[in-house]
Amino acid sequence: MSERAVLHVRGRVLAGPDDVRDELWVVGGRITYDRPAGARDVRTVDGWALPGLVDAHCHVGLGPHGPVDAGTAEKQALTDRDTGTLLLRDAGSPSDTRWIDEREDLPKIIRAGRHIARTRRYIRGFAHEIEPEDLVAYVAQEARRGDGWVKLVGDWIDRDLGDLAPTWPREAVEAGIAEAHRLGARVTAHCFAEDSLQDLVEAGIDCVEHATGLTAELIPLFAERGVAIVPTLVNIATFPKLADGGEAKFPRWSAHMRRLYERRYDTVRDAHDAGIPVFVGTDAGGTLPHGLVAAEVAELVTAGLPATDALAATTWAARAWLGRPGLDEGASADLVVYETDPRADVRVLAAPRRIVLNGRVVG
Repeated sequence: MSERAVLHVRGRVLAGPDDVRDELWVVGGRITYDRPAGARDVRTVDGWALPGLVDAHCHVGLGPHGPVDAGTAEKQALTDRDTGTLLLRDAGSPSDTRWIDEREDLPKIIRAGRHIARTRRYIRGFAHEIEPEDLVAYVAQEARRGDGWVKLVGDWIDRDLGDLAPTWPREAVEAGIAEAHRLGARVTAHCFAEDSLQDLVEAGIDCVEHATGLTAELIPLFAERGVAIVPTLVNIATFPKLADGGEAKFPRWSAHMRRLYERRYDTVRDAHDAGIPVFVGTDAGGTLPHGLVAAEVAELVTAGLPATDALAATTWAARAWLGRPGLDEGASADLVVYETDPRADVRVLAAPRRIVLNGRVVG
């Protein structure tokens, strides 16, 4: 599409859960619902339009052993783009990916800086590994490095215990979260197990990743405090394989991981039913490939979320939570068009008809 071309999207434009329109126009890379006067070189796309999808937990610039080169990071971002995922919350990366911001053909990224973990209590090469007395300083550093988020590792396997255990004392996370908030950043944490959650929520955390350890006792606390979760069910699907691999050395941990896996759908459904905000994230990067948002949305539906709520978790609601516009008048034209109504069958998300990023048709 040329710089002067006008894009006309018609059929059904799903601008919100209760905001369905017949058409929109893209002029100068921006959305408008007013037909442009005297438009020439008009390209028309028919179908069902959604805001560009959101992956609220991924890692661009991260591979199985730590940071990757720019070419690999570019491929990760392009994979997301080509599946219609146009806004990424990068939940921790050791790579500097600021160069992506200059590329109009790549998804927009909201960064959380680099993971902050306890010494020898996370995947080697991924995180700053520090002790509790240094947490506030590293939170401040990553709050300044990121785009309004900081990522903590809230629990990991304790080799002496042979099971998952919290990584930070209560007073350390209280001080760290307070420092992030003072600097205008929100805080999220990787948490698989149960024991770290109450301290993190009572300390003021804004979000928990994975959250497989949510229990009936903890769910009301999350709901009361408005703490969001990003379940990453496509990642939780790997728990049985991980448990098998650790069985010989850490049988207690392996059994725990299997229990968390077995109740995963109940956990997510109960959280949603209690009013906890649930958002789509895949944990792409590291060991998982990018481009899995459609699969994650389908997993949320399998867990019991209504299709419209699962869609909201990767479109309208996710964008509002991250402070980014959807299909709003004057917003950057980042949208995906599908052959059929995704509310009727979310599996259509796996087959976008057209992808528009910054007003240009890129797929």
